[in-house]
Amino acid sequence: MSDIDVLSNVTGTRYATSPDGELLAPCDTDLAAEFQRQVNERPDQPALRTLDGSVNMTWGDYGRAVRQAANVLHSLGVRRGGVVAFLLRNRPEFHVYDVAATHLGAVTFSIYNTSSPEQIAYIVADADPRLLVVEDDWIHRTPPQLSYTVSHLQQMTGQPTDSTLDFDEVWRRNQPDDVAAIVYTSGTTGPPKGVQLTHRNIIHLARGFGMRVKFAPGATLISYLPAAHLLERNGSHYWGIVHGFSIVSCPDPREITDAIARVRPSYFGGAPRVFEKLRVLGTADLTRYEVASVDEALRQLRSGHHPNRDDAVLRKVRATMGLDRIEGLMSVGGAPVQRDLVEFFHAVGLPLGEIWGLTEATGGGTMNPLGKDKIGSSGPPAPGMQLRLAEDGEIELLGPTVMAGYLNNPEATAAAFTSDGWLKTGDIGVLDDDGYLRVVDRKKELIINAAGKNMSPSNIESKIKADFPLIGSVVAVGDGRPYNVALIVLEPAVAAVIAEQKNLAVADIEELSADAAIVGAVAEQISKANADLSQVEQVKRFHILGTWWIPGGDELTPTMKLRRKAIHTKYRAEIESLYSANHPGHPALDQRHI
Repeated sequence: MSDIDVLSNVTGTRYATSPDGELLAPCDTDLAAEFQRQVNERPDQPALRTLDGSVNMTWGDYGRAVRQAANVLHSLGVRRGGVVAFLLRNRPEFHVYDVAATHLGAVTFSIYNTSSPEQIAYIVADADPRLLVVEDDWIHRTPPQLSYTVSHLQQMTGQPTDSTLDFDEVWRRNQPDDVAAIVYTSGTTGPPKGVQLTHRNIIHLARGFGMRVKFAPGATLISYLPAAHLLERNGSHYWGIVHGFSIVSCPDPREITDAIARVRPSYFGGAPRVFEKLRVLGTADLTRYEVASVDEALRQLRSGHHPNRDDAVLRKVRATMGLDRIEGLMSVGGAPVQRDLVEFFHAVGLPLGEIWGLTEATGGGTMNPLGKDKIGSSGPPAPGMQLRLAEDGEIELLGPTVMAGYLNNPEATAAAFTSDGWLKTGDIGVLDDDGYLRVVDRKKELIINAAGKNMSPSNIESKIKADFPLIGSVVAVGDGRPYNVALIVLEPAVAAVIAEQKNLAVADIEELSADAAIVGAVAEQISKANADLSQVEQVKRFHILGTWWIPGGDELTPTMKLRRKAIHTKYRAEIESLYSANHPGHPALDQRHI
């Protein structure tokens, strides 16, 4: 008997449910009550600190700071049902003021730090916040009538106000089904939509993750992603409240690998790109003998055995990455994670659990149980959640983490659900016999070539990136075309190492991208990937773009998802050249079927 019930109905629709949900009590509380519980139970334990140690707050300090901040916000007109916005770097003050607003019964949301004034204006107009808490040096990008800097709010703390706030009476009015937060979608297919998440949504997911990952009391986590990113808002902010974590703020996400080495966190989650950087860091200075030891561990893993976690070389790799105290690793991405990347972490004694979710389900959908994870799978449904596959393979969800709806958009809300109330995710998936999900691709992003063959671009892209950290981004193109081509962008950190070895200017990405050795290495990698793809899926031509792609730019959302439509438009000339009859192609690639 499987741990997961997998059912099939007469139409062929596949279902999966998790028995863990039976053990997860219904949520009958709210975030303010959860916060006050932590303050009362662990007043002297670490709660918030900075990397440099300039701020070091216990839970008791945190509780007192929230009470003071709530008084300031109340004096500025924040009331139950109102909205408070944030545009901040990762810093303890974010946690304090966000939690303070929550205690007042307000709804909070964060804006991506890379947002332009136009993007900020759009979201602010949609959410209509009472005020916006912003970094001093970013205030020029925000509406002046709404904006208060952290330094301004801190100056008001402790000053006499006309507030008549009864703090304890106010926060006790919160209800589980009140909206607690708005999280804006990344806008890959249009303007971002504001997803409304309730206290119940957030707390249920936090408890479910705690059940699956076995969170330890007092665990240390790093806050490094923008608070507008749901993984950040959940992982360090809300889960910190529900589970009593100690949170260390890293204000610059580009320094996350250094932060990990300094903090030695208990749990860590991120996009596949972060784990690629960690793999490069962990293996960069290995001797030939040590590389052979890692390769042997990979061989054992792939043959169905468990490598010796206590091997001295594997311990060295974990310590070099700063992951020697890790109790759980989670990978979250908009596309399937490269299998070789997951295998590497498993082989060195760090099981990397893939999870899958979407903003409309509070980031929860499926998650691999600690110790029962399957490489190549996103795991069974989260505790308390139900999952089914529609006849076309689209994943649909039902359960307590599903959103309350889109803000100011009843039409989009109605369109997001089936007639019987299941959330349509837009992702295509496959369930195995144990109810573990493998996400194939976005429904709207499938390639249908000129012959009518359906293909997953993410599958093609992950094959090309497998075991090849030089490539940062791949975009497979082929919709309505006779064959597939690919746009390639190099990974900055790895390209910098190669540039140094070849005495090339790191800043000159065009020179680096055109270097014969690099072009040849990419061609060889694509040929290797093609060997694992069907003939119709194979990439026949490619172009390395002489540019970097940054999160929040034209090509990538702030959450590192590909903006495929924008990419196809911006690089139309490069794509068309790859389909030109006189394009030289590359001798390393198979041109026979063009």
